[in-house]
Amino acid sequence: MDVKKDIVIRLGTIYFIAAFLSLLIVGRIFQLQYVQSGDYANLADRIDDSISTTNPERGDICASDGKVLATSQTIYEIRMDLMSNAINPDTFKLQLHALADSLSRLFNNKSSDQYYRSLLDGKSKKNRAYLIKIDASYAEFKRLKTFPILKHGRYKGGLLAFKHSTRIMPYDDLAYRTIGSIRQGRGIGIEGSFNNELKGKGTLVLLKKISNSWIPVDDEVTFEALSGTDIITTIDINYQDFAHQAILDQLKLSGADTGIVVLMEVKTGEIKAMVNLMRSPGGKYIEGFNHAVGSAIEPGSTFKLASLMCGLEDGYFDLTDSVQTGNGYYKIHDLVIREAGDYGYGMLSVKEVFEKSSNVGTAKLIYKYYGNNPKKFVNRLYSMDLDKKVGIEIKGEPSPIIRYPGDPYWSGISLPAMSYGYEILLTPLQVLNFYNAVANDGVMVKPRLIKAFREHGKITKVFEPQISNPSICSKRTLNKVKLMLEGVVERGTAKNIDGSPYKIAGKTGTSQIAQGTGGYATAHYASFVGYFPAENPQYSCIVVIKTSDIHGFYGSDLAAPVFRKIADKVYATSPNLRKEIAKDSQNGINSKDLPQSKNGNIKDLDLIYNELRIPVKGRDKIKSAWIVTNENNRVVEYQNRLVKRNTVPLVMGMGLKDAIYLLESIGLKVIVKGIGAVVEQSIEAGTVIKKNQTIYLTLG
Repeated sequence: MDVKKDIVIRLGTIYFIAAFLSLLIVGRIFQLQYVQSGDYANLADRIDDSISTTNPERGDICASDGKVLATSQTIYEIRMDLMSNAINPDTFKLQLHALADSLSRLFNNKSSDQYYRSLLDGKSKKNRAYLIKIDASYAEFKRLKTFPILKHGRYKGGLLAFKHSTRIMPYDDLAYRTIGSIRQGRGIGIEGSFNNELKGKGTLVLLKKISNSWIPVDDEVTFEALSGTDIITTIDINYQDFAHQAILDQLKLSGADTGIVVLMEVKTGEIKAMVNLMRSPGGKYIEGFNHAVGSAIEPGSTFKLASLMCGLEDGYFDLTDSVQTGNGYYKIHDLVIREAGDYGYGMLSVKEVFEKSSNVGTAKLIYKYYGNNPKKFVNRLYSMDLDKKVGIEIKGEPSPIIRYPGDPYWSGISLPAMSYGYEILLTPLQVLNFYNAVANDGVMVKPRLIKAFREHGKITKVFEPQISNPSICSKRTLNKVKLMLEGVVERGTAKNIDGSPYKIAGKTGTSQIAQGTGGYATAHYASFVGYFPAENPQYSCIVVIKTSDIHGFYGSDLAAPVFRKIADKVYATSPNLRKEIAKDSQNGINSKDLPQSKNGNIKDLDLIYNELRIPVKGRDKIKSAWIVTNENNRVVEYQNRLVKRNTVPLVMGMGLKDAIYLLESIGLKVIVKGIGAVVEQSIEAGTVIKKNQTIYLTLG
C-alpha cells in the first residue's frame, strides 16, 4: 500500500467518525428539546425550591399584673399569581371589574378603574406575584378571601399570602426605652436583652421561585413553630402611667431638658416604674434614651449620705458633733467650696449639715478625718458596694467611677470634691440602689425588671429577690442616717414636701454638669432620692431633672415635688401602707385616731358621713348650703354658716377645695400656702370685698 492510499483511508475513517458523532449530538438535541422537555421543566421547578425559616410568634412583654406592654400583631403581604393555569380565563375576564371594585373599597388607596387597569397590565406582563397589599390586617385578609376570583384560593384564584408579625405597644410610649425594641438586628431594653427567649423557634416553609419572587408551595409542608416566651416584668402600669405624667408635667412647667424617675420596692428590688423623658428637636418630650440605667452623672448632694455614713461608721463624729461652716465659703488647695445659696450657716451639728445640705460642712468633716488617709474613705465607700454595677437585666449599665488615691486623675482636691458628690460618676439607678439599701435596714437587694417567664399561658420560671450585700453598715449607723434623712423633709432642704399623712425620708441634690476638662456648664441636675413611708419603708424612688434654667435648678424646687406626687399616688392606692385605726376594747374606735371633720358644703359632707356611717346631729336645723362641723361625743354636729354677698366669708376649718370654690365664686383671687385645712385667711371675715382683691390662705 502506497502512502497516498493510506492517507485517504485514514482521513475517510476520521470523517466517518465525526459525521457519526454529529448525528448523535443532533439526535440528542432533538430528544431534549421535543421529547424530554417536560421532564426537565419539572426538574427545574424542583431545583428552584428552597427551604426558608419564618419568624414565629414573638413572646409578649407584660406588666406585673399580666397587662400586655408589647405584643406581636399579625400582618399579611397579599399577592396574586395572575398566570396561574387553574384560573378560568372566562371567570377572570367576567369578574375582574368586580375584583377591582372590591379592592378599591377595602383599601381606599386606588380607584376601581386604576385597580382594573393595573391588574390587566400585570396579566399582560405575566406577573406571577402581583402585589395587592404589603401590610394587610387579619380582618382585611379575611375579607380578601371572599372577593371575586380570589375567593377560589391559591390555585384557582391565584391568591398568595405571606404572614408576618409586627411589634406594637398598647400603652404607646409608656416605659418605651425600658421595654425596648429590635432594629436592624440590634436590640435595646428588655426586647434586646431577652431576644433569644422572646423570638422562639422559627417555622420551616418550602418556597418556590416564581417570577423572581419566592412563593410558599403549600401550607401542608410548613412545619409547626414554637412561639416565644412571654416576659412578665415588675412594672406596675398604673404607677408607670402616673410617674410618666408627673415628671412630664414638671418638664413642661419648668421647660427642663430631661426627666428621670425610678420607683422600686424596698424589700424585693422590683422596679415598679421607670421613666426616661427627653426633649426632642421638635420640642416634644419622648423616651429617647434610658438615662436611668445608662447615664452616669455627678450626683451632687445626694452623695453626702454616703460620705457622712463613712465618718459615722468609722466613729469619727456623731450627729450632735459640731462643725463651723462660717460665711459659706471655704478653700482647700485650689478648690473653692461654696454653699448652694451663697450664704453661711455658722456653727452646725453634723445632723444639721446634712439637713441643710452644707457643702462646706461636709467637705470640712471629710477632709479633717480622712485628709491624711483618703484610702480609708474610698475603701469604706467600696465596702458599701458603691463602686459596683447593680446588675440590672437590660444592657447598657456603665460601671460607677469612684477614683482611688494614686489613680492618674487623683489630686489634692479629689477627697473634698468627692465628699459632696463631684469627681464621681453614678447612674440614677445606682444612687437609688444605695438609698434603697438604707431603707431596707442595710440589706442591698439587686434591682430587677423581670418577674417571671411564661410559656403557653403557664409560668415556667420565677425570679426571686437577690441580695448583693447583706449589710452595707452597722445598725447603729443606719439608725442615725435614717434620722438625718427624715430631718431633710421635716426641717431641711425638702421641707416643701412635708405634711403628708405618712413620713418621707430622702435627700435633695443639685449638681452642675461637667464639660470635660472645660469646667462646668450652667446646666444642672436637680434630684431627690428617698423612701416612704419612713416609719416602715415600702418604696424607694429617685427623681432627676436636667435643666438649663439659671434660676430654678434646685432639687427641692424641681425634683422633690414630683417625688411627693408619686408617693401620694402610691400611698393612696395601697391600703397596706395606711395604718389601721386603733381600737379600744370597750368603746371601739378611739376618737383621737379619727380624722378631724372639716367645714364645707353640706351635700359633700352628707355623702361622706353616710358612706362612713358616722352619726350626725343637727341636720334638721340646717338652712344653708355651707355648714360648720363640730365633734361632740363621737357625733358630728352640723351648724349653719351664712355667707353674705359682697363680704369675705369665714373659711377657717374648710378643706381647700371648698374654700377656693366659695372665695372665687364671689370674685376673690386665692393664693394658697401649706397642706391641710385652712388655718388662717389674710382678709378678715365680714370685710367688704374690693374688685380684683387677692386673699392668702394658710393651710395646716
